[in-house]
Amino acid sequence: MRVKGGPVTHRRHKQVLKRTKGFEQGRRRLFRRATEAWLGALSDSYRDRRTKRRDFRRLWIQRINAAARQQGLPYGRFMHGLRVASVEIDRKMLADLAVRDPAAFAALAEVAKQGA
Repeated sequence: MRVKGGPVTHRRHKQVLKRTKGFEQGRRRLFRRATEAWLGALSDSYRDRRTKRRDFRRLWIQRINAAARQQGLPYGRFMHGLRVASVEIDRKMLADLAVRDPAAFAALAEVAKQGA
């Protein structure tokens, strides 16, 4: 007589189906489809944790560029001027200043103009 391992299999199936709770149609109900969907979601989330950093850096650069151009400097000359003037503020903080405190960003732009 063979052993099928019913309780163990049932528990494993329940765990996978629990993880695919918000998925659509058969991707949450059918074990095989759910397993495929869940493994795909795991690899997507792993990849996207890395691309998130790239995406945010691109967003910060776009915001800095837009604000710097309003001050009469393109992004490259603005960043170069800050580097020459020994201003060490990262892009995240510069983008935040550009959005929340335009006066402070304008002051930095003047510093960058002196440096460039």
